[in-house]
Amino acid sequence: MGFFDKIKKALIGESKEQDKVQGEVEEPVESPESSVDESSVADDHSAQEQTVESTEPTLDSRPETTTDSALQPTETEESAADTSSSEGAQDLKSAEPFDVVTPSETVKKPEVQPQPTAVHKEDVQDKYTKGLSKSRKTFGQRLNELFANFRSVDEDFFEEVEETLIGADVGFDAAIKITDALRQEVKLRNVKKPAEVQNVIIEKLVDLYGEAGVDEVNELNMQPGLTVILFVGVNGVGKTTSIGKLAHQFKSEGKKVLLAAADTFRAGAIDQLVVWGDRAGVEVVRGKAGGDPAAVVFDAMERAKAEQADVLLVDTAGRLQNKVNLMNELEKIKRIIQRVEPNAPHEVLLVLDATTGQNAMNQAKQFKETTDVTGLVLTKLDGTAKGGIVLAIRNELRLPVKLVGLGEGINDLEPFDPNEFVVGLFKGLINEG
Repeated sequence: MGFFDKIKKALIGESKEQDKVQGEVEEPVESPESSVDESSVADDHSAQEQTVESTEPTLDSRPETTTDSALQPTETEESAADTSSSEGAQDLKSAEPFDVVTPSETVKKPEVQPQPTAVHKEDVQDKYTKGLSKSRKTFGQRLNELFANFRSVDEDFFEEVEETLIGADVGFDAAIKITDALRQEVKLRNVKKPAEVQNVIIEKLVDLYGEAGVDEVNELNMQPGLTVILFVGVNGVGKTTSIGKLAHQFKSEGKKVLLAAADTFRAGAIDQLVVWGDRAGVEVVRGKAGGDPAAVVFDAMERAKAEQADVLLVDTAGRLQNKVNLMNELEKIKRIIQRVEPNAPHEVLLVLDATTGQNAMNQAKQFKETTDVTGLVLTKLDGTAKGGIVLAIRNELRLPVKLVGLGEGINDLEPFDPNEFVVGLFKGLINEG
């Protein structure tokens, strides 16, 4: 059974089963959990960008130490005892240690260590179904418009199919491939009915989607000891929000989590991460605005090792003045990480805003050229009517999608499930027969 056949069986079989039990497919009911508005912590697009020096962190670049349980900690200086470090990091030592922002009392970890919570498959299906409702509705409307003036399957029809697919952000190359395959299939099967042609279009979309994802690893590369995950991406895509949501997930699984505020070029970025750290109930290691990001990362690595943390999530600058500065800064951060943990970072996740369509593709291409991206985080997938961007990324960039944002709530960042994505995108569009 091919990939499309499995998806078709899942869609049609699920519909029949639910018809027997409920008489109709109901929309999933939202969890009563409190949701977090992403807009409240959205990255500031108008932030002043600064050029990054490629030198290693110096004595004067080390941040101060402050500990405060309030939402916005003050910059109170504390005297600190000298700490020893490896010979390879002598240039990062200074008389002043780092800031550690602890979560407020209202969100601190309870006395009893939380146990990993089981995620039911039905809940995940509901999230994908609801999160992709805009894309599914819009794609269905595009198909309906395509067949509204359906007269014959001629070259004009195939050109309209091509334009429809490009409009759904499946990508130019993918649209050409699907249209060419459709030409051959329609001729081979002697397809004439609109419903049959629609099924063939979706079948080719699903087939190409499956082929592009062969040997793709969508799971995060979690390690038995410390796992270090580096987040990159331009300002405004939901990078800080994604870090906060992922921290919350790891914390709810009983993991010890630390955040590193290495986007030191904007005071707002540091404050936003502190807010999310407070919401998730995890500590944030930070420095002063304008300080050396690599110094913050080094301090966070040492603290993670000393406290035997399970996960360290590192936020980085969203945009620098040119590719050279960006590359130098990210390479410097990676070198500092590897001084403490030679095999880290274990993931370099590029965060993209799915609502920006082809602009997200351009960002992915640029970052892929600049640094070793291991996977993607697609945010705001519930807010776009063009879910085909996932197919375009798979087909053109061959980068795995690791996480997807399917809502604004703190629990709405999900591990990417290719099958659930396809079912959520095409549910109700495949005709039985």
